Order: sequence, then structure tokens, then C-alpha cells
Amino acid sequence: MAVADQIKSINKELEGSPAKLIAVSKTKPNELIVEAYENGHRAFGENKVQELVDKSETLPKDIEWHMIGHLQRNKVKYIAPFVHLIHGVDTIKLLKEINKEGGKNDRVISCLLQVHIAEESTKFGFSENEIEEFLGSNQLDEFEHVNIIGLMGMATNTSDQTQVRREFAGLKSFFETLKSKYTHAHLNLSEISMGMSGDYQIAVEEGSTMVRIGSTIFGARNYPN
Repeated sequence: MAVADQIKSINKELEGSPAKLIAVSKTKPNELIVEAYENGHRAFGENKVQELVDKSETLPKDIEWHMIGHLQRNKVKYIAPFVHLIHGVDTIKLLKEINKEGGKNDRVISCLLQVHIAEESTKFGFSENEIEEFLGSNQLDEFEHVNIIGLMGMATNTSDQTQVRREFAGLKSFFETLKSKYTHAHLNLSEISMGMSGDYQIAVEEGSTMVRIGSTIFGARNYPN
């Protein structure tokens, strides 16, 4: 099925839910992104900074670029001028760097705090306690160029759908807890980014507002030689 048809099919599935499709275009050529763009899609996700920068320079300027991969602090400066949303903020040090680069670019950069919800040590993210400790302190006052708009989580890579559902439900519950407990000018919780090609239906059922889907749209990932 063509890229445009896949996007149309997924968007039809998402009708009636708050979930927005982020088309994960990592490793994919510009032509496929253009095909999606020409059929009305604007939100694309990349997980490598250099690829994100290269694509942003050559593709239409009204694309919403989402940084969905693990972000190193020394690379924030390359995407700070244009990135729409950073999904995987997993340390306070990274958040400070984003704030600094946001200031240099006279921007407020939207971010999601990544929560470690999987039973896998290879996944990144804050613990719930770390986030509560951060939001309960006065540290947020320092982040004038950051807008924390929600949470992101990646479920365990398992065929056990009950476990995946439990992890997503836990993230939604934690999100609601934070919304009820904390208010701040730099904290505007409205988004939960959870769900990828293999588990997005469960994520949507559990309250996701953003699903990150790549292979279902674009086919298997292209790895460089």
C-alpha cells in the first residue's frame, strides 16, 4: 500500500480519539516524506539529529519536526532553531541544555518528559519519583525557554499485550496525577506520546494523544551500509 494510503488508513483508525499521528520517517528518503506531505500530512518524527537537520533544510518549512530519539546534550544546538517537539527528555541536564539553546534562538521549545515504564534496562527515562521531585521543587522557575507539555513512554518489547496495556495505563494514570498536583507557567500538560507500529492500538485505547508510527507507513527500516 502506498504511503499516502497507509496514512489515510491510520488516521481513519484514530478518528474519535485524541491521538495524532507522528509519521516516523527515520532512514526514509525525502521522496516518501514528500508523498505524505502532498497528501496533507505535516508531522514527522526523526531519531537522529543529523538526519533531522538535513531533512529540515531541504523539505517544506511548514513541516512539524518531532525529535523522537535519544538526544545528546551536545546536539541540542543543531535542532533548537526549528524543532517542533522533543519527545525524549530523560534528564534534567538535557532539559537545561534545551532551555539554554532555546534562549539563544529566542524560542520556547516544547518538550515531553520521558518516563521509564518498560521492564527493560535499555530504555531511557525518568522514574516517576524523579519527575515528582523535580516538579515539586522550584527548579522549573529557571526554565523560561522550555514548555513541558506532557509525557512520553515506550512499552516493553514483548508479545504480552496485557503487560503493554498495563504499562500504558500506568503512564496515563501518572499523567493525570501530575495534572492534578502541579501547576506552573512552564508546565502545560496536554500530551501523552505512547504507542508505535506494534502497539499503537493499545496505546490509543489507554489514552495516548500521539502515536509514533514508521514501519506500518513506510515499510521496513532502511539501514545504511
